[in-house]
Amino acid sequence: MPPTRGRPIALKLLILLLVPLLSLVGLWAFAASLTGGDGLRLLEIDNLATNLADPSERVTVELQNERLASVEFLVTGQGADAMARRRGQTDRAVQTFRTRAASLREVSPEMTAQLNALNVKLDQLADVRREVDATLVTPLDVIDGYSQIVDASFRLYDAMVLVPDMAMYQQARAITTLGEAKDLLSRERALIAIVLARGRVEQRERESFTGMVATRRLLFSQALSHLDGELRGPYEKLAYSPVYKEFLEAEDAIKGQAAANGLPASAATWPIDGENLWAAVESAQALAVKGIRERVTPAAVGMFVKIGVAGGVGLVAVVASVLLSLRFRRRLVRELAGLRDAATELAEVRLAGLVERLRTNTAPPTAAELAPLEVKTHTAEVRDIVHAFNEVQSTAVEAAVSQARLRHGVNQVFVNLARRNQSLLHRQLLQLDGMERATEAPEQLADLFKLDHLTTRMRRHAESLIILSDQAPGRGWRNPVPILDVLRAAVAEVEEYERVEVLTPPPVALVGSAVTDVAHLMAELIENATLFSPPLTRVDVRSHASPHGLVVEVEDRGLGLPRAELDELNDRLTRTPEFDLAHSDQLGLFVVAKLAARHDIKVALVPSPYGGLTATVALPAALLSDQPALAGR
Repeated sequence: MPPTRGRPIALKLLILLLVPLLSLVGLWAFAASLTGGDGLRLLEIDNLATNLADPSERVTVELQNERLASVEFLVTGQGADAMARRRGQTDRAVQTFRTRAASLREVSPEMTAQLNALNVKLDQLADVRREVDATLVTPLDVIDGYSQIVDASFRLYDAMVLVPDMAMYQQARAITTLGEAKDLLSRERALIAIVLARGRVEQRERESFTGMVATRRLLFSQALSHLDGELRGPYEKLAYSPVYKEFLEAEDAIKGQAAANGLPASAATWPIDGENLWAAVESAQALAVKGIRERVTPAAVGMFVKIGVAGGVGLVAVVASVLLSLRFRRRLVRELAGLRDAATELAEVRLAGLVERLRTNTAPPTAAELAPLEVKTHTAEVRDIVHAFNEVQSTAVEAAVSQARLRHGVNQVFVNLARRNQSLLHRQLLQLDGMERATEAPEQLADLFKLDHLTTRMRRHAESLIILSDQAPGRGWRNPVPILDVLRAAVAEVEEYERVEVLTPPPVALVGSAVTDVAHLMAELIENATLFSPPLTRVDVRSHASPHGLVVEVEDRGLGLPRAELDELNDRLTRTPEFDLAHSDQLGLFVVAKLAARHDIKVALVPSPYGGLTATVALPAALLSDQPALAGR
């Protein structure tokens, strides 16, 4: 869109900055001689990172991978091809590193010494490989041989930290320390491979592993204490993640294992725990390195900015800047504030109301809903932004209407298909009922009962589609039904109904209008309990009266869920989110949430004392009848 007529904001900013800039130019040359050196050193770091740090880091990573492959080859006698591929990758990384390092000029003496030391260690890599190929070396000695080369890389990193700013130096040094902790994690993974191959933890391996663990944890905690909040974020998230806690448990298990004892059952997951943590640490390390490198150039620019302000700002320049700022500030603030208020009203009131209305009513938007933004402005850029907001509003409204119609059409398709299936399944149930009454052969009767049960479950799935489309299933009862019959009907719609035990509930009945929905809701929860618990365990359905109605509990003996995932599920059950086709694997959750919202039923998932989950269903008193009555349609 071409810019409209008006005073461009770029011209205003140029006028605003022109006088102070002209005043400060005279002081720039004097201040440059004082602080320019530090800025140039910061800019030099980018060159070192590209030609030295990045290729040497690649060498370190490949050495860590080759170390693990070599140890696995020694202890298992397998994986020669994988080890050969790792060696090829290491050789290519070393060649790239040496080529880029040779192109550097004017390197400090300390860095030159460390670079030469690393090259000497890299030359010894061939000796380590020969010993591995001839199986003339113990796995622990292989770990130590590779570790000496990696340690030389970290000493080179120490010499590369040229940051003159003390705060940034501490951050860079802490990230290097985290890299050393990452290498200790790599050594632990290699030692875990030794332990798993032998089936026990011997004294020498246990002592070496204990030292690695202690050093890694110390370096990790020390480095985190020096990182600021932005750089520490990924590592703090990692430190509280299940991946990190599982690996800590593996470390503790290996440290505490007696030398002659066999490995625990959890040892089978140690390599996976190490691999998961390794991937998480690599991701966090990459983010931290990227974050510190992104600070270098702004810090250098900041130092050059200090050059400009080192001599102070002249009184005339300050007065001129203040006058110009006050002159244009009021107008710009007024225009931008009006734009902000109009955009906020559009986003939080008009569009939100339109989207909410389209969920239930797909009629075209009214003129009030399509009214454009009205902002009084004299600045070209602000006027262009207003016009862009109006274009965005039109596009958003069209998209919202289209999505609402599409969603309505999908719902209608669901309802039509489900109604047809429901009718066919109802006829099939009637036919099966007649066949069951007409036969007396036990084998045939058993098969008919299985078909009857299967058809009942199919009917429930058809009703789920109707419920997700905000329609009533069609089945209903006129009279109250005893709660025991409702729970038994729910169990009858579950595949593994034999595992479910319904304990005798209080003598209350459920009003007929809620029988179908409550039975469906309970069937979804009971089936979920049978699916996510061991096949031979029992699922208990208990109920007891409460001051506000009746509470039904479905308790399984499964593995349970992490607290974060459990909180997310409870949040969905409480908020009753709109069904999302991208989460079709959680269809039962949406069905339970919609049925609960329809009858003001509270559903919550809590940990079970047996280790699984307990689904608590609170039926309000409005759904209950004081006197139980016989069920009747």
